Amino acid sequence: MKDNKIRLTLALGLTAVLLAACSDSNDSPATPVEPTFLAIAQPLVEDPPEVGQPSLLATTFDLADVGYEQREFFLSGDASAFTNLSELGVDGAWEVEAGETAPYRTRVIIYRPIDPADFSGTVMMEWLNVTAGFETPPSYGSGHVEILRSGHVWVGVSAQLIGIEGSDRGLLPLHLKAANPERYESLAHPGDSFSYDIFSQAAQALREPETTDLLPGLAVERLIALGESQSAGRLVSYINAIQPLYNPFDGYMVHSRGGSSSALAQEPLTAIPTPDGVRIRTDINVPVLNFQTETDLLVLGSVSSRQDDNDRFRLWETTGSAHGDYYSFVSGRADTGEDPQFAVVVEVDSIFGFINCDQPMNAGSMPWIFNAALRSLDTWVRDGTAPPEAPRLDLNDSMTAFIKDELGNVTGGIRTPYVDSAAAILSGENQSGRESFCFLFGSTALFDATQMAQLYVDQAGYEAAVSEAADDAVAKGFLLAEDAERIKAAATLQWQALGT
Repeated sequence: MKDNKIRLTLALGLTAVLLAACSDSNDSPATPVEPTFLAIAQPLVEDPPEVGQPSLLATTFDLADVGYEQREFFLSGDASAFTNLSELGVDGAWEVEAGETAPYRTRVIIYRPIDPADFSGTVMMEWLNVTAGFETPPSYGSGHVEILRSGHVWVGVSAQLIGIEGSDRGLLPLHLKAANPERYESLAHPGDSFSYDIFSQAAQALREPETTDLLPGLAVERLIALGESQSAGRLVSYINAIQPLYNPFDGYMVHSRGGSSSALAQEPLTAIPTPDGVRIRTDINVPVLNFQTETDLLVLGSVSSRQDDNDRFRLWETTGSAHGDYYSFVSGRADTGEDPQFAVVVEVDSIFGFINCDQPMNAGSMPWIFNAALRSLDTWVRDGTAPPEAPRLDLNDSMTAFIKDELGNVTGGIRTPYVDSAAAILSGENQSGRESFCFLFGSTALFDATQMAQLYVDQAGYEAAVSEAADDAVAKGFLLAEDAERIKAAATLQWQALGT
């Protein structure tokens, strides 16, 4: 298990510097001192009751088919809420301290390689999303192919109250106590003010196990936190407030955040809101990759939180993408990383019949660029090689609308075959419907056979255009070579689907 002292020496961004005593003849150089971080409480780790199966709407294929297995554990202990010591500014340079404590009992779900020799050394720990009134793993949903083929461990953490107890506004009664009352009846959550410390304690149980090892036979070398949408807002607050205190993670993937971040504390405790337009603190000691779609910038307002890249921060804005898309919520759940059909652009307006939108949802570039982002972040944490800096999406002067090309796709941002050899208008906007979540799903408007022929002449012309755009994205570091090959193979299927 990675020694905590070694981790602390890597925290260069937070290193305090003391001046050594001067000698009689010359000044001594400044001497760096190892930073000190607070200890994280060690939770009690237990097996769940042997009643039913772990509950999580994730991928649908058998994990054993890709060399993985599933485990679930219950964690319990006392968690702290936090209070601020000064104003929480938009620069994210926050000072907080632990305050009130409360008991909790929650669960973590783990996907790990069956053969320890297949383990990469990296654990990707996701803050499970509870926007739907139950838990989903959207970052795993978008990037599971890369996580599994790279041999990473994925861990989902039930960090928030709604995931356990549900919500009156939930889409379906799939929170843990409804999905399997007997298995999960002992879980107890004191409220989301305590969620940050619960997440930290889950990291501690992985990093430095005591009586029960969550990953027997595996040595954790890198621990990366993931969070999408609502969970991304939680991670922004976590990075700015909690990481400087405890140093629990080696890197962060902030996936599709809005312009604000989650409250530091909330009812029934005294609410401590955070400001709109908050940025990631620039003195963070570990890499942070902020991955954004078109929807996130204007619909969710993250344009207000745009910030420049630095030696610990990268912002990737992705063209032809939506906050939630067809792959992440529908088709990709069956993807084991081989069939090119998953890369074909399609028009589908329903998610399993219970969310129905007015336009077909986005079926574009997001998961393929996200795979590259995950690998880039792992490499950055692993050996210090930073991801490429990405161009920003093009906006008008008032920053209220995207600039689009002659076909209708947005210009700028990270380019892929989905927009540079387009078969559709792919947008993070233009969506409506009776369902409350439709506005997050963007839209797809496929070109017809006549327009495709005007653009590419024939199948060979289209395949050549896709190949060129894919190779360009690979060369720039925004598409993985193995995914580029699938997208190239999908070009044949895309053309044939037109019936020309």
